Amino acid sequence: MNILLLGSGGREHALSWKLAQSPTCEKLFAAPGNPGIAECATLVKLDATDHDAVAAFCAVQAIDLVVIGPEAPLVDGLADALRAAGVAVFGPNKAAAQLEGSKGFTKDLCARANIPTAGYVRTTSLEQARAALPRFSLPVVIKADGLAAGKGVIIAETHNQADEALVDMFSGSFGAAGAEVVLEEFMTGEEASFFALTDGTDILAFGSAQDHKRVGDGDTGPNTGGMGAYSPARVLTPELEREAMERIIRPTVDTMRAEGMPYSGVLYAGLMLTPEGPKLVEYNARFGDPECQVLMMRLEEDLAELLMDVATGRLGERGAVTMAEDCALTVVMAAKGYPGTPDKGGAISGIDAAEGTAPGIKVFHAGTALADGALVASGGRVLNVTALGASIAQAQVRAYAAVDALSFPSGFCRRDIGWREVEREQDAA
Repeated sequence: MNILLLGSGGREHALSWKLAQSPTCEKLFAAPGNPGIAECATLVKLDATDHDAVAAFCAVQAIDLVVIGPEAPLVDGLADALRAAGVAVFGPNKAAAQLEGSKGFTKDLCARANIPTAGYVRTTSLEQARAALPRFSLPVVIKADGLAAGKGVIIAETHNQADEALVDMFSGSFGAAGAEVVLEEFMTGEEASFFALTDGTDILAFGSAQDHKRVGDGDTGPNTGGMGAYSPARVLTPELEREAMERIIRPTVDTMRAEGMPYSGVLYAGLMLTPEGPKLVEYNARFGDPECQVLMMRLEEDLAELLMDVATGRLGERGAVTMAEDCALTVVMAAKGYPGTPDKGGAISGIDAAEGTAPGIKVFHAGTALADGALVASGGRVLNVTALGASIAQAQVRAYAAVDALSFPSGFCRRDIGWREVEREQDAA
């Protein structure tokens, strides 16, 4: 089949790398892509906001499947336009993508479907939010309702911090994403990510992961889009996975279908493992970044065939998704200044040397570009140095050995990705 992949980050490099391995993939195009994706796919210039142009490209190139990587085109309704043009799409329609596009929408759905989640209030003005604030204990979670590149969440320890966050959001710091703000009770527990594929009716589990949102070692500093991840997240035991599937994922899929918004694609559930059981923190309507990188490293399936079965409603004809027993861990190398203003243009070299340090090493490009033929940083999160291992501890050692083989003077990374699971492995030994 001919496939078009939309996106340009580390998630899309991991998807293109896996799609290119699929025997069923004849031609793979990517728009806009990056230098790493260019090794797997033919890069094309397409504006994902120009739905007609994307549909026209699909017609000319006889595209059988479009895989939409990032969330913005999904929330913008690109999948609707392509399906209307007769193209199979991996990713939800605009109405269903509200699960990520509006935190308030998701909270209301949880209330209707009795899905366990934090208590909340939706607010549309600073005054309304200030009036609701005393109803919450401290700390309190303040969330911009819309898409904010993974940065629109503030955990306020004091009422002053909460008020500052509300003023910041309603003053336009997050653009349209902050036009509505959700206040949530703070949930206690450990977070984990659970992934499921669904065609709107049938559902298959697609593994677990745990990411590291804070910029600094020891989970310190501001939130980022993610500084690293590992899979599987064994804290999400098989019993807890079954509970999450039956109490969170399945009711969501069934409710969306019953309400005329069938969800097709990957459901990425951020879960809080509380003393009362798993509770939903939030949904994403696409693979996580950098969680996708570790999932693709472990996947032992024809990805193109799998995604096509989701897109065409044939998921019920498949058995369980097969993941390798090996663990995977990825370390994000970011440009100095991230998550603020990153230092772009820094030279990068040594990727081949990094990938040669051990078996099962892959460096995925996230924010890279070519300048006069040389690889340079072009974004905040620049590289995802990813390793397989028999344990999280082994994958961690291998990933950091690969990091040390790279030359990226204007970059930095956390040195403790996977620390919780490494400690658990050591305690169990």
